[in-house]
Amino acid sequence: MRVDPTIYSGPPAEGRDPKEMAVYTFLDKLGIPYQRCDHEYANTMEDCKAVEGVLGVPICKNLLLTNRQQTQFYLLMMPGDKPFKTKDLSGQLGCARLSFATAEHMLELLGAAPGSASAFELIHDEEGRVQLVIDQELLREDFISGHPCFSTSTLKLSRSDFMDRFLPAAGHRPILVELPWPEGT
Repeated sequence: MRVDPTIYSGPPAEGRDPKEMAVYTFLDKLGIPYQRCDHEYANTMEDCKAVEGVLGVPICKNLLLTNRQQTQFYLLMMPGDKPFKTKDLSGQLGCARLSFATAEHMLELLGAAPGSASAFELIHDEEGRVQLVIDQELLREDFISGHPCFSTSTLKLSRSDFMDRFLPAAGHRPILVELPWPEGT
């Protein structure tokens, strides 16, 4: 995957999708500094390794999950290299069963393209239908990363700005969980 080695400290000059541009505008209005890296479409965590090298921050995994009835939605943020098992999370959330939400739900709820979900899209969840869930391990890092609606750019901002300024302004309060590493790792 090709990654532009340039690190930008603002929005792209060229026109992009309005939902992506709304993320930059939201951050700028709050005065939250961020860095941006542009790259080819990153569809897997392996693709994101090259982005990690440019931004100097671990890329987190973002999964949009739903209950069996598809009435509750959860955006899970967790370390990118940590394996995910739904049973480890469903018990902590009090759900009988979780599964991955559809691409249609991702677009409807977050305005994100499939494979591009991140907490930055919570600005598009004005009805508060998505509950943010964060693996506490991520909060040990100084920075948070994620795609702004499309996985052709990645943003990096401080954990404190993300937790203390971005999330309250976006109207979302996270649930913190502790997801285990598989035994022997």
